[in-house]
Amino acid sequence: MRILSFVLMSVLLLGTAACSRFIDYTGPEVTRIEVHKSSRQMYLLHHETVLESYEFELGFAPTGHKEVEGDGRTPEGRYYIDRRNPNSDFYLSIGISYPNAEDRARAAELGESPGGDIFIHGTPRLFRGEDDWTWGCIAVTNAEMRQIYAMVNNGTIIDIFP
Repeated sequence: MRILSFVLMSVLLLGTAACSRFIDYTGPEVTRIEVHKSSRQMYLLHHETVLESYEFELGFAPTGHKEVEGDGRTPEGRYYIDRRNPNSDFYLSIGISYPNAEDRARAAELGESPGGDIFIHGTPRLFRGEDDWTWGCIAVTNAEMRQIYAMVNNGTIIDIFP
């Protein structure tokens, strides 16, 4: 009987832990994301109304538009959210549609790859650092990422400003 109780309790706890990564959101639709790199502020908007705002960390070389793979920069311009990864190495993540045709052409002129896999994601670290550390992604706390993951749908426009 003790073994059965232990097994049932373990299953219940594991199920609760697995579900705790995801939250339900029933508020207004996020119609656009604004990212302001210089002030490290991100806004989730319903048309012109700010629903939520977040501070974030960027790539290790945050100034300027991403040009080539490995440059540590975050792209600037208009993109959209194009994928979701519930099993990200960096907690949850949502993908940004970089590179677009212009980004690919610019990198090709340099004889380089534009790179890719730019995301908004959480962090595998137990603390939030002061320094930019990603390879060009936008990093928030895991609690913030749970909220963003629930609120933002694929297809949402993201405007990234210098």
